[in-house]
Amino acid sequence: MIPGVLVGHHHRIEDGWATGTTVVLVPGGAVGAVDGRGGAPGTRETDLLDPSNLVQQVHAVCLSGGSAYGLAAADGVMRWLSERSIGFQVGAQPHHVVPIVPGAVIFDLPMSEWGNRPDSSFGHAACEAAAETFELGCVGAGAGARVGALKGGVGAAVRQVGEHKIGALAVVNAAGEVVDRASGLPWLPELGTTAVELPERKPDGLNTTIGVVTVDADLSKAECRRIAMAAQDGLARAVRPAHSMFDGDTVFALATGAVPLVEPRVFALDALCAAAAEVFAEAVVSGVREATSLNGVTAFRDL
Repeated sequence: MIPGVLVGHHHRIEDGWATGTTVVLVPGGAVGAVDGRGGAPGTRETDLLDPSNLVQQVHAVCLSGGSAYGLAAADGVMRWLSERSIGFQVGAQPHHVVPIVPGAVIFDLPMSEWGNRPDSSFGHAACEAAAETFELGCVGAGAGARVGALKGGVGAAVRQVGEHKIGALAVVNAAGEVVDRASGLPWLPELGTTAVELPERKPDGLNTTIGVVTVDADLSKAECRRIAMAAQDGLARAVRPAHSMFDGDTVFALATGAVPLVEPRVFALDALCAAAAEVFAEAVVSGVREATSLNGVTAFRDL
């Protein structure tokens, strides 16, 4: 990702289990925003990210499997942060804080036995594992992910835009496909230029791509939301169809403020928005490329 941002995973992949949680941790705080376009979202604490609302800083974003049950993982993230007195100050003592932890979930319930889903312990463990470098593929929230007929997973990408660094992390679990069934070719050539024959997908309802875009610029909440909106365009480039009624596609944006945005401000912001779309598309591709076959779901690399 970018300096000041840590990523941690916790998952269970064993008999009866294929699910997990991924945490994007910003101990120093970051301006946050969100853009949701799917028809079936599973989220928490997204209203406070509205530019008109009080709270300005986010301390972590919790991405999890388990559908709505998996939102409980964020409780463990709050506990980890509160143990370190990190959060929105609400009292006179240093530990009088409320950690701000928005989150979103994917629907991966059919990949595990019923009742096996992330809880607060997953979020806490993911925070314990958070680091500057992290694994990709069938890890964390991507453990039980699928994208169309293929295995999905966690992907990431980063690039330099002038003075700024922008990164993206995606949990790829879309109802749509990353490969055109008519031609057998990926929508994005970065996946590979050889045509593949996709397996048939059973209509099991697995869906939703969620993720986080991080940037080191000093953005307002409104400007940060433009980054999240642009990142959704990257999702639509890599997966088709995107933003369906059966997806809960949700992208968060975090701005650490470490590097001042150069003037004229609007042009610098526009360049970051363009990069957000590109880097999120790359992260989606990364999640598909890094995934491995699991529980009878074939990975792209095995075709």
